[in-house]
Amino acid sequence: MFRRIFLILVLAPGAAAADFATDLARAAEERAAHRVVYDPSYVRLAYPMGDVPDDRGVCTDVVIRALRGVGVDLQQLVHEDMRAAFRKYPKIWGLTRTDRNIDHRRVPNLETFFTRRGASLPVSGDPADYKPGDIVSWRLSGSGLAHIGVVTTRAGPSGAPMIAHNIGAGTRVEDMLFDHPISGHFRYRP
Repeated sequence: MFRRIFLILVLAPGAAAADFATDLARAAEERAAHRVVYDPSYVRLAYPMGDVPDDRGVCTDVVIRALRGVGVDLQQLVHEDMRAAFRKYPKIWGLTRTDRNIDHRRVPNLETFFTRRGASLPVSGDPADYKPGDIVSWRLSGSGLAHIGVVTTRAGPSGAPMIAHNIGAGTRVEDMLFDHPISGHFRYRP
């Protein structure tokens, strides 16, 4: 005779969110182990779960791949949200409709998506406000170009959390949180 035993695991409030955040941060850190050439080329992608070749990418691809590492397809989520609310997204590129090949690879679109999902947090000069798994965007000093990365589990020499990002030399984990003006701070949870 078999007895069924049910085990109920009770997590502390927020434990699942903390696990997701840590897993996201570690997935972003892991991306630095891959050799990636900075390549902003437009590429036709499979859908869903499409990606540029693993040895290519830009800053958004660090975020996209880290989220894929924890089971989130940002390509599909951004595409569906843009189809539902196209007018809410930036018109920087002169598009008249969505493009599932590139929309999720543009920082202003990701900022809009995360904001629409209620993930936006105040921008702060206090490093303690930036937790592992947070997503941060900047406007680069001098050029004003948009940039994005993921807060890691590691602290840098400055005491600020280190960031997984690709600013042109492939994916790196660097102590650069406050090197450029921060334009967005997001804590996304699916």
